[in-house]
Amino acid sequence: MTTRELLEKYLKYYTDRGHKQIPNVSLIPEGDSTLLFVNSGMFPLVPYLSGEKHPLGNRLLNVQRSLRFEDIDDVGDNRHTIAFHMIGNWSLGDYFKKEQIPWVYEFLINDLKLDPNRLFATVFEGDKFAPKDEESIGHIKAVFKKYKIDAKEGERIFPCGRKSNWWQRGEAVGELGGPDSEIFYYLPNDNNWKGKSPETHDNEFLEIGNSVFMQYRRTTNGWEELPQKNVDFGGGLERIALVVQGKEDIFETDSFWPIIKKVEEITKSDYYSASDTQKYMRILADHMRAACLLIMDGVTPSNKDQGYILRRLLRKMFRTGKHLGVSANLVWQLVPEVTTVLGWLYPQLRENEEHTITLIKAEEEKFSRVLKSGEKEAERVINKKIMSWEEKDNVNEIAKIAFDLFQSIGYPLELFYEDLKDNGIEISYLKLQKEFERIYEEHQSQSRSGAEGKFKGGLADHSDTVVKYHTTTHLLQRALKNTLGDHVRQLGSNITNERLRFDFPNPGKLTEEELHKVEEIVNSFVADSIPVNYTFMPKAEAEKSGALFIKGESYPDEVKVYYIGESLENAVSKEFCGGPHVSSTAELLPIEIYKQEIIGDGKVRVYARFK
Repeated sequence: MTTRELLEKYLKYYTDRGHKQIPNVSLIPEGDSTLLFVNSGMFPLVPYLSGEKHPLGNRLLNVQRSLRFEDIDDVGDNRHTIAFHMIGNWSLGDYFKKEQIPWVYEFLINDLKLDPNRLFATVFEGDKFAPKDEESIGHIKAVFKKYKIDAKEGERIFPCGRKSNWWQRGEAVGELGGPDSEIFYYLPNDNNWKGKSPETHDNEFLEIGNSVFMQYRRTTNGWEELPQKNVDFGGGLERIALVVQGKEDIFETDSFWPIIKKVEEITKSDYYSASDTQKYMRILADHMRAACLLIMDGVTPSNKDQGYILRRLLRKMFRTGKHLGVSANLVWQLVPEVTTVLGWLYPQLRENEEHTITLIKAEEEKFSRVLKSGEKEAERVINKKIMSWEEKDNVNEIAKIAFDLFQSIGYPLELFYEDLKDNGIEISYLKLQKEFERIYEEHQSQSRSGAEGKFKGGLADHSDTVVKYHTTTHLLQRALKNTLGDHVRQLGSNITNERLRFDFPNPGKLTEEELHKVEEIVNSFVADSIPVNYTFMPKAEAEKSGALFIKGESYPDEVKVYYIGESLENAVSKEFCGGPHVSSTAELLPIEIYKQEIIGDGKVRVYARFK
């Protein structure tokens, strides 16, 4: 049975029982700015569950495209996807447990021909706020009795606590809630389910549906019974197709397999050849469906909200292709396969196909420029730090480095996170993102107040490496002046333990020859072992000596001047500066300029690091 046939059977089953179908709405929520994506079939019905009359009546059903981005790290196993479809049916104050429970099992067993011996249920076990759901247990036992199965508690029906089998919309007084009953299917191709439960053997049991019974309202003291009791059933269409089609891997179903086959063709790899190969192909198939649906719903890659999520998905796919040996032009080739597997439900995918391909190609072009410099730098940092990061939780240090990569070369946080995972460094993305955002906001706040960086003088700290980079920045400014002309002056700088950054006016980027010459000049200063000294002198006298300073900066009447040379008069570099510095260029290392960029009209930023 195909997924399309399955859905048609479902819609007919509940239509025959008086339900009216409501639309499959966009993934982008309307009227709810707190939610990035529609993540369940319930989303369009929230007002009506609270008592508002629905124009189509009190028995409803639908199929709803949904996206749950919080599951992204689980994609790659045999069952998790971020893009999926929920089939649902609702009773708004009409029928309740007596009708709902027999109907859903009848549909699964009689219409879809599932083996009742492989079906198991969980129910609410009760607590101080609400009693055990004996009513649901009685109806479930009656269903199984029809198929000559003795559904005993602890063997076929499993009472579970509030965490597993209680639904509530929120914590506020007045919110709806109630017990639910989940349906599980035993997946392995054997009969060894005896003594197992969905909670203790969750890798063998697959949840395929859940009936929520909204019969309570939250009060200041707990929960009270509602006069209007609602039913909300939700089932994963792709998961139900998995069991109907006799698979143990959701990616072998007709909702994904054509995409997998196309990946095999492009990469010349066998899906079953290795576990990593399977993982990467699953990521591509799932994320490609999600990306096409988002683009269909009007989302374009950006650095905000839904656009950011789409960009993250696409970039993860570009990187995943590299793991399969294809460095470019893989992802867009999968668009027609998504149209093949979902076009029967969304004819607009076919109409949107050319636009989708063009958009993905453009995003890959942008991304390739980021990767070219970013991956190399990220790898260098991780290789240097990996031992200490494996030994303890260093989320603050990792987030600082991730932010530095982001602000220096535009390397996105999610890519650095993937690099960490590829190197076996396990860290919570949410924790990393939270710390990254804290550092980002701190940086923005300081920038608004006119500070160059978090620390005085643009230095991250006063460690030996940072002090060396600080001195090297003075040499770099002199080398730039010697190469480009006296128009070069410091507009800003930022120095970390990993690199230095220097901003200056120039009509455009440096040529390869100019970059090479600047590097040669700096490195010759390093090789010459020139002493580094300082002196205090009146500001006017310091200016007259030719010492460089930042225009517009406020300086005291007496300034500290650092000079690199035997004397102030013959120094190769002299600048107003508070320090600190090394005592000789012999302590420094040769540099390489690994990136340059235009940061405004007539302004250039260069990044350099020790070789």
